[in-house]
Amino acid sequence: VLTGLGFSKSDFNKDTSDFSGGWRMRIELAKILLKKPDLLLLDEPTNHLDIESIIWLEKWLSNFNGAIVLVSHDQFFLDSSTNRTIEILFARINDYKASYSKYLFLRKDRIEKQAQAKKNQDKYIQETKMLINKFRAKKNKAAFAQTLIKKLAKLEIIEIDKQDISRMKFSFPPAPHSGKISLNIKDASKQYGNLKVLEKINLEIVRGDKIAFIGKNGEGKSTLAKMIVGDIKYTGEINLGYQVNLGYYAQNQSDLLNENLTVLETVEQAANFENSVKVRSILGSFLFSNDEVTKKIKVLSGGERARVALCKLLLEPYNLLIMDEPTNHLDISSKTILKKALIDYDGSLIIVSHDRQFLQGLTKRVYQFTNMNIKEYIGDIDTFLKDKNI
Repeated sequence: VLTGLGFSKSDFNKDTSDFSGGWRMRIELAKILLKKPDLLLLDEPTNHLDIESIIWLEKWLSNFNGAIVLVSHDQFFLDSSTNRTIEILFARINDYKASYSKYLFLRKDRIEKQAQAKKNQDKYIQETKMLINKFRAKKNKAAFAQTLIKKLAKLEIIEIDKQDISRMKFSFPPAPHSGKISLNIKDASKQYGNLKVLEKINLEIVRGDKIAFIGKNGEGKSTLAKMIVGDIKYTGEINLGYQVNLGYYAQNQSDLLNENLTVLETVEQAANFENSVKVRSILGSFLFSNDEVTKKIKVLSGGERARVALCKLLLEPYNLLIMDEPTNHLDISSKTILKKALIDYDGSLIIVSHDRQFLQGLTKRVYQFTNMNIKEYIGDIDTFLKDKNI
């Protein structure tokens, strides 16, 4: 179990205090799996796992004989691990005896059938009311009219399921013009005390490149991102290209927001004079409207905080975006909208993610972090998984 969750044999006798928060979550998960319970309740179990560990967990859960209740925004993981979907919407639940992708199809089909049945019923009610009005004044037809009135009174009115049609609507501003090379990394290394994380990394990113960083926790993905943006010291060279304006979404970006400010104050502080007039409009596109903009950051959910953090990225045009786990707190529809915005974005992109569906078709190159260095795979995440025979 420990090996499947990404631990090496040399990790087995280490103190748990030697591990980061993400790895400690894996230790907790291993303990739960090994208890062999009758019921497993897993709330976002993939948030701290790399792609290979997620695939291992999918296989483990498929062989688990007990019941599983799973909360997740990872569509691939849901499809491989579940056979029933409980939709929670407007304080009610709808139960579908199907995995997530099948549920989407069944839900669409159900609403279409409800809409057609409602249309037929409305037509029937209208025609019946016309008959009632026509016959109620005639003595010999009055009894018939009363029968129709009783029939209408007993009719169970068909209601169409309410749908959550609230969706983020946004696109990144056009990337300002820059030189051909967006980023050049030469012999960059990083170590914490005696622990070497990265050694002699070389990487060049050309204008318009879209690349993914993947690999196990602790292999240096976020570390390299922080080195590029200048958050931590390192040895070697990291140079931005001519007129490159860098935008950064940190893995804990939503935790870095000032909890005592309102949503509106947070975004207004990030806005410059030119786009200060657009702040409410931008917030509206991120589903913050009317009184919601006066909510304090401290009362927001993880997903709402993530939307505020994303909103701040739109206030300035960047030609190089670095995004570290931007989907961690986003629901499936919000992830889809973010992915489309990134596909349409005309600047350079470095994305750190373990969400296979999000990465599919998004990047042209994948860099796997392993053994203190990086290995390049030409193509998207599917190419990488195929090359690794996963």
